[in-house]
Amino acid sequence: MSGRTMARTVLLFVWVLSLSPARGQVSYSIPEEMQKGALVGNIAQDLGLDLKRLRAGKARIYTGDSAEYIELNKERGVLLIRERIDREALCRQTTPCALHFQIILENPMELFRVTLEITDVNDNAPVFAVNEMNFEISESALSGAKFALEAAVDSDVGVNGLQSYSLKPTDNFGLKTHNLPDGSMRVELVLDKHLDREKQDYITLTLTAFDGGQPQLSGTIQILIKVLDANDNAPICSETDYKSSLEENAPKGTVLTTVSASDADEGSNSLVIYSLSASSKGVSDIFEIGQYDGVLKLIGNVDYEKNKQYQIIIEARDHGGHTDSCKVIIDVIDKNDNEPVISIMSKSSQISENVSPGTVVAMMNIQDADKNENGLVRCELNENIPFVIHSSSDGFYSIVTDSDLDRERESVYNISVVCADEGSPSLSSSVTLSLQISDVNDNAPVFERSSYEASIPENNAPGLSIFTVQARDADWKQNARVSYMLEDSSVNGVSVSSYVSVSADNGAVHAVRSFDYEQIKDFRFRVRAQDGGSPPLSSNVSVKIVVQDQNDNAPQVLYPVQTAGSVLAEMVPRSADVGYLVTKVVAVDVDSGQNAWLSYKLQKATDRALFEVGAQNGEIRTVRQVSDKDAVKQKLTVVVEDNGQPSRSATVNINVAVADTFPEVLSEFPDPAHDKDYNDDLTFYLVLALAVVSFLFIVSIIAILSVKCYRWRRERMFYKSGANLPVIPYYPPLYADVGGTGTLQHVYNYEVCRTTDSRKSDLKYARPSTDSIISLDSTGTHTLTHAQRGKLSVDSDDQISVRGWTSIFSVSERGEHSRKGVTGKYTEKCRSDFFF
Repeated sequence: MSGRTMARTVLLFVWVLSLSPARGQVSYSIPEEMQKGALVGNIAQDLGLDLKRLRAGKARIYTGDSAEYIELNKERGVLLIRERIDREALCRQTTPCALHFQIILENPMELFRVTLEITDVNDNAPVFAVNEMNFEISESALSGAKFALEAAVDSDVGVNGLQSYSLKPTDNFGLKTHNLPDGSMRVELVLDKHLDREKQDYITLTLTAFDGGQPQLSGTIQILIKVLDANDNAPICSETDYKSSLEENAPKGTVLTTVSASDADEGSNSLVIYSLSASSKGVSDIFEIGQYDGVLKLIGNVDYEKNKQYQIIIEARDHGGHTDSCKVIIDVIDKNDNEPVISIMSKSSQISENVSPGTVVAMMNIQDADKNENGLVRCELNENIPFVIHSSSDGFYSIVTDSDLDRERESVYNISVVCADEGSPSLSSSVTLSLQISDVNDNAPVFERSSYEASIPENNAPGLSIFTVQARDADWKQNARVSYMLEDSSVNGVSVSSYVSVSADNGAVHAVRSFDYEQIKDFRFRVRAQDGGSPPLSSNVSVKIVVQDQNDNAPQVLYPVQTAGSVLAEMVPRSADVGYLVTKVVAVDVDSGQNAWLSYKLQKATDRALFEVGAQNGEIRTVRQVSDKDAVKQKLTVVVEDNGQPSRSATVNINVAVADTFPEVLSEFPDPAHDKDYNDDLTFYLVLALAVVSFLFIVSIIAILSVKCYRWRRERMFYKSGANLPVIPYYPPLYADVGGTGTLQHVYNYEVCRTTDSRKSDLKYARPSTDSIISLDSTGTHTLTHAQRGKLSVDSDDQISVRGWTSIFSVSERGEHSRKGVTGKYTEKCRSDFFF
């Protein structure tokens, strides 16, 4: 900044706003044109913040829609110049010139406002709108005649702005300046000495404009004056200042005012021409004036938010070059043509459902470029949501929670913010924020029923699934993951875990053991459901298991008692009448229900016409009168059946003696020992005969299958080998020698080499130490007279070795072929083996 360095003034204002997240304000003042990276101020120190708070709070600068000229160094806690600041481009002639931005911190959210005043430096020289000015001045012009000059424009302000003019040479003319109310300067060329066209018809002057900066800057323009004759009166404007008003967005062609000027001359010298001054910069494309009638009209668009007022210099010029000027001041009236602009400064995309009311979820800046009631904004949220919006000064708003949140009731909220101004008609804008509610473990699992009852049939297989308990958890993800477990308890003094188990994943209850209804009819236990939260929540439910009876017990006959050593008989006198009670069969069934309902029927009887048995009570009674013709020895077989499905039964044999005296009974029921031996011998012979028949049947089946298999494989072998495979002759069994010591004393080795194409196989043979009696003729047939043992094998490389000769084949179940005295093995490439 060298010699132009200006003292920097730091103003710090900190205040607390009860309803706003903003906590304070700090102001700085810096000169324009500072270098990039230059220090503005220590914001951390001025705001009383710790550097750790800047980093942890993700401090950042919010400028809205404005360009970012300042950057925040969070490591040092200072503000630095990010982009070069040109005060003239930023504020034009407005003073003071200031930048407004905010510093935002999160966790918790905080807002600090910063005002940066940009002071002017003398970096712009005064400039003229044109390169030269031309005047035609009559020689009859009187001393003191004034001629309006184009004013110079200096973009700087204050002492650095335009301060003075100078004119050279000053033989005939001088300068007169007027300070206008808006701070600008009007300059006029004043005739000090009468002109003489005959002496000098053209005059060239140099007008220089100076500012007040250090160092001082200047700008020049050439003034060319043509001296004319006669016309010695200049036009005079009827008013110095004209005032008018115009609504923004007014239609083109709107008449604003009419400027008038009069000239005391006559004829053509009195004709006045109106024009916009070149010093009225930037208005020629918005306004125009009638050249001869002085009517000022709108030809462009005006925007209150860009310019609230226009000051137009109108020149009135006659043909003699005499001019006068006046000013037209146009005030722009604001219309409600801007809707509120919503800027999201910071927002949370997710919050926990257990946050306390008053938690800030979003911060916004809402601005309306209009003024007065057109710029007053009110904001509302959509209904039936637990959020409210709080406003603070300067258009800052915060959205906070208004009541408790419950993710199980609503997991996501779409918060619609609608902001409308108070203009007529009202303009509005809206934005929608999506906010996810994260889950906390605040719901315990809930069973579908208050208690469960299930049944299982007895004699079940261990591991049988009985039923499934089911619990739901209203939470989400891990907090809603339910696992099941048995609560420790005992049933009849034994841990319940030895009876049932519960699947931790799906709540399926399985039987650990096989249940017996006769031992346990029902039992109770409790199942606990626990979620996966931290800490976990749980609930339990009572479960009752009822064991269902199955018909797994046959009836047991208690009477008459069956004995193996002696024969017991019931005596019926021959004088017994119809309905005589012979005996009663007494039986019980340990099952229950209909499985224990017993019925009795007579299965066998020596004389069915003599006895009957009661279907329900098991009483055996006579059906008719006993006669002398009835045999003394009567055998009855009674079947006792239960009512189960399927039913089970028991039989009892009852000997009845129809006699009047005991000696008659003994003669008919001898010692049963002899009958027992006879029965045992008969059973043995029957079992032996059955075993022999079964063995012969199996052997026959195996022999038939072996022959079939052998024939099939031989046909397959000949089909593959074609015509080139040597013929293996058949030899009767008498030539076989099992032990190797019979008539066949020589061993001959043959090797057959096969390719994958059996028709191209080679046959090789090696002669033994003694003369071979095997010959191979040209037709490819073998003649074998002696052989002891042969073996044919196919290796993995398709080579076949044949040793000896082969004879009649038989196929066993394992695929082996055998003949007495001859064994062999054929191994295909596919690893299927058979023997011959």
